Amino acid sequence: MIKLFIALKSVLLAAFLATSLPAQAQEAIKVVYHMSEGIPQASRAINNIRNHLAADPGAKIVVVTHGLGIDFLLDGATNQMEQPFAGAIGDLAAKGVEFRVCNNTLVARKIDAAKVAMEAKVVPSGVAEVARLQAREGFVYLRP
Repeated sequence: MIKLFIALKSVLLAAFLATSLPAQAQEAIKVVYHMSEGIPQASRAINNIRNHLAADPGAKIVVVTHGLGIDFLLDGATNQMEQPFAGAIGDLAAKGVEFRVCNNTLVARKIDAAKVAMEAKVVPSGVAEVARLQAREGFVYLRP
């Protein structure tokens, strides 16, 4: 009878702990946003990421860019309404969003890495970075 009581107590305690843990204790969802199409895609992505973070503030988001996708991360970049991207990039970076730019694209387009937004990190290859994040770090793939 005592063994049954102890077993029942253990089961109840485990059930209580499992249902009472805060949501933050769960592992964050990791997402890579893949950008290669230029300014219109960047505008969509900025809005998608804002909405994403509003729904899931704990999400781990990495934006990987290559080709025309790097354009919004260059000094002076503006959206279709001539509004600078710099403020949006800074706001998202302050919320933990990481931005990565393909060095292969910089070299091919003869763009100095100094022209890349300070919030962004240059990686050797954008497509290799997307693959690495998915295969090795368990990121979910999104393409806005």
